[in-house]
Amino acid sequence: MRISLTERAVVPESDLRPPSDSAPALATPWLILLRYGLVAGLILLVALVTFAAHIPLPLAWIAVPITSMLLSNLLLTRLIARLGDRRALGATLVLDVVALTMFLALTGGPANPLTLLYLVQITLSAVVLSRAWTWSLGILSVLGFGFLFPFHIPLLALEGHHPAQGFAVHMYGMWIAFVAAALLITFFIGEVSETLRRHARESLELQLKLTRHEKLAAVGTLAAGAAHEMGTPLSTVAVVAKDLELYAQRVTHDANLAADAATIRAEVDRCAAILRAMSAQGPEFAGESPTRVKVRSLFEELRLSLPPASRDRVHTTATEELAADLPAETTRQVLAALVKNALDASAPDQLAELSAESSAGRITFTVCDRGQGMSAEALAHLGEPFYTTKAPGYGMGLGTFLARTFAENLGGSLQFESAPGEGTTAILELPIAPAR
Repeated sequence: MRISLTERAVVPESDLRPPSDSAPALATPWLILLRYGLVAGLILLVALVTFAAHIPLPLAWIAVPITSMLLSNLLLTRLIARLGDRRALGATLVLDVVALTMFLALTGGPANPLTLLYLVQITLSAVVLSRAWTWSLGILSVLGFGFLFPFHIPLLALEGHHPAQGFAVHMYGMWIAFVAAALLITFFIGEVSETLRRHARESLELQLKLTRHEKLAAVGTLAAGAAHEMGTPLSTVAVVAKDLELYAQRVTHDANLAADAATIRAEVDRCAAILRAMSAQGPEFAGESPTRVKVRSLFEELRLSLPPASRDRVHTTATEELAADLPAETTRQVLAALVKNALDASAPDQLAELSAESSAGRITFTVCDRGQGMSAEALAHLGEPFYTTKAPGYGMGLGTFLARTFAENLGGSLQFESAPGEGTTAILELPIAPAR
């Protein structure tokens, strides 16, 4: 399973869906009521024409389109569960156009004033469904109206508009006017609806970006605070480690103790450097300009920055000539965070693989491990700040979050491929020459 962290929002999309996605679901109850009302109106109209006006109608055939609309309305919720809101509503409106065409053909054809009901389906589609559905229904309605001219059962009560030799120009003018109205509704209302949907999506994206930047600010405040609060105890540890080293060298002459004290002091200096970088740069790694970086040199610096026990567990692959314009220190920190995650997920005797290749003006860094992999639920939350699958005390859930932020700032992407039992692959893609 692959998931792209730079193409999805921090907030789950199921919680914040654009109106264009939720409109069919919101319109379904109203459409069901509208169709029930239309069926009841047609039944009432047929009853009035037949029994009050004493106009003979083929009731058995008229029952076919009315019954089809009624049955489809009763089964609409099941159809939605199987096909989805958009397809189910589109198919329902297509059925309504076909049923209306059959009803009109049995009740006077184009002379029947109910031909204006074609516009109802077109308008509903323009507001609720996509542009493709709207144009399809518009074309189908125009063809249905045109079909009524040669194929219909005439009613004498509706034939005042044409002489015995055929339809008058007035009737054809009605059809032309209908075609024009259908095209106008299909085009203009469709364009307006599409514009509103686009603006709704843009507003949603802006809202999600604001949410993400608020979290970035919180992470930056946390990083600066941690750097400030931990600076003093780290300095104390460094002083004590230096005293211990001198004591071991001059008093006890214990070489092993002196080496351990030196290791403690080196690791403290490393922690202090990381905290200084966090305090100065925050989560967005600001202030570093891209420079030409040799990827193999970058990989070597990354390996040296790891603890000695982890250096031999990282296998790197990159050609000698591979280079890119990147913020070197920031890129190294981001890759180091991904490599550290891979090492933590792997067994002590397993390697983490770090490779790079370039194509079409972009460079792709790949970090692979052979660990236990992640479930779909874990992947869905991956990249959120303070979310981690590690045991308490072994990670804060910020490395992947900062890596994604770094990729977004450079116009790149960060993706993960993982499945339970198959390990995890992190794919960091960056432009070779990012915009400055």
